[in-house]
Amino acid sequence: MSAPRQTQYRPTRRIVFHGLGALGVAAALAGCGGGSSDDEGGGGGGAEAEAGTELATTSEVPVGGGLILGDQQIVITQPTEGDFVAFTAVCTHQGSTVTSVEDGVIACAVHGSSFSAATGEVEGGPAGSALAKVQIAVEGDKILAA
Repeated sequence: MSAPRQTQYRPTRRIVFHGLGALGVAAALAGCGGGSSDDEGGGGGGAEAEAGTELATTSEVPVGGGLILGDQQIVITQPTEGDFVAFTAVCTHQGSTVTSVEDGVIACAVHGSSFSAATGEVEGGPAGSALAKVQIAVEGDKILAA
């Protein structure tokens, strides 16, 4: 008597390609999410600069404007002459990097959120929470991570 024959299931190409397509959609949606611990998404930071690392010079940051450091995910602003502050450059709406700093406003052009260059507070939605403050130190004409 012979042993019972086991049937092997082999997925069709259609099933394989549907699975790959679903995986691609899931990956794309995950990339758009910009996860975070707060309700609005984002608000985290990118690579943290080690304390003492030179981030910029004071001459690179215009009064009423700012400088966006994409690699460190930091935005440094100078709301009034000689007053330098820094925030995460990650928009709290969906985790995109902010795009500009002009006239006292940090803007994210992706969905139109805006933040105060002096405090990081939301000035216009859809972001629902402020940009997190980043500690910096100014030594002479150098702006350093603190």
